[in-house]
Amino acid sequence: MQRTYIMVKPDGVQRGLIGKIITRIEERGLKLVALKMYIIPEDVARAHYGEHEGKPFFKSLLDFITSGPSVSMVVEGKEAIKIMRSTVGSTNPQDASPGTLRGDFSLDMGRNIIHASDSIESANREIGIHFSESEIVSFTRIDEQWIYE
Repeated sequence: MQRTYIMVKPDGVQRGLIGKIITRIEERGLKLVALKMYIIPEDVARAHYGEHEGKPFFKSLLDFITSGPSVSMVVEGKEAIKIMRSTVGSTNPQDASPGTLRGDFSLDMGRNIIHASDSIESANREIGIHFSESEIVSFTRIDEQWIYE
């Protein structure tokens, strides 16, 4: 099983979308193995978005992501990264298909409600930034036999 990192950003939290987002993840068949809500400290935000340092939008990105509570999750399942990226939709909500989280719940790239890791390397790095190994649980959901062949 593959793990990926998902974050409901402060705009998604403020708009009361946490439950809808988690419902979509679970209904798709993926499993939550870690979950926490917190206001991301600036040093953690810098580590998370380090690849954008030096870009013109970096400071506003840090200001936004640390502006209020967000929800961090580790999601597990076969091809979890690919499945979550398609569930989330295009980074720019104006390009996101209806039925995706961004296509259904956001309009502006700077307020696109959710982050999903884009590769195994990113997922491992981002999970390590936001969670210790002891915060991630391992268990078998009772319905996994009906989800996977």
